[in-house]
Amino acid sequence: MTTVPFLKRAREAHKVVVLTGAGVSVASGLKPYRGPGGLWTTNSELASRVVAGVDAEILWTVTCDWRKELANAQPNAAHSALVAFERNLTTRGGAFTLITQNVDGLHTKAGSLNVIEFHGTLKRSRCAAACGAAPYIDERDEGPVPTCERCGAPVRPDIVLFNEVIGAHEDWTAKRALRDADLFVAIGTSGTVSPASNFVRSAAYAGAHTVLMNLEAPDSAPFTEVIRGEAQTLVPELFA
Repeated sequence: MTTVPFLKRAREAHKVVVLTGAGVSVASGLKPYRGPGGLWTTNSELASRVVAGVDAEILWTVTCDWRKELANAQPNAAHSALVAFERNLTTRGGAFTLITQNVDGLHTKAGSLNVIEFHGTLKRSRCAAACGAAPYIDERDEGPVPTCERCGAPVRPDIVLFNEVIGAHEDWTAKRALRDADLFVAIGTSGTVSPASNFVRSAAYAGAHTVLMNLEAPDSAPFTEVIRGEAQTLVPELFA
C-alpha cells in the first residue's frame, strides 16, 4: 500500500469525483450489503424482496425495518471528512461531486452539498405507479402501506430496486462529472461491480488518477492506486 501518489493528487486536483459504497456507513452502525454480516449474506431471501415488481406490502415491510435502523444512525468521521474536503476544494475554485450507492442519506445529513444519490434514498417516498406526483420526504417506519394522494396507488420508498433502471438525471449528472474528473476515488466499495466498474473506466478514459479505498482489495481492480483499510480511518487521514 502506498499513499504518496494519492496525497499529491488530492492536493493538486481541481475536479474530484468520489463514489461511496456501504463500507462508508459501517462505522455508523449500518450493515454492508455483502461480505461477513452483510444484508445479502445473512438473509438469502432479502434480494427477492427488494426487486422490481415485488408486492407493495412486502417492500414496505422490508424498507420500514431499514428505516428503523436509520432512525438513530449518525454520520461518522468518513462522512465529515468528505464534507470538509468538498468545502476546501470549492473554496479554491475546484469542483466536487459525490456519487453514493448508499440509500441511507448520511452524506446529506453530514452536510455534503453536491451529492448524487445514485440508488435513491430511504428518506423519501414516491408513488409506485409513477403517476407524476413528486417524491416527498418520508421517514415513516411502521403502519400499513400508504397510498398516493394523487392517484390512490401504493406508495414506496424512493430507491432503485434490483432490475430497475437508474434515474435519468442521476445517470446523466454522474457521467458529466466523470467526463471532466482529474481525480476519482471509490470508497467502501469493491469497485468491480457495475456501476462502479463503469465509473472508474470512464474516469480513467478522461485522464483521471483513479483510487480505490476499501477494506478488501479485489484480485483484479482497474484502479491506478489501491489503498486498503476502513473508510472511517482512511478518509479523515487522506482527505485532510
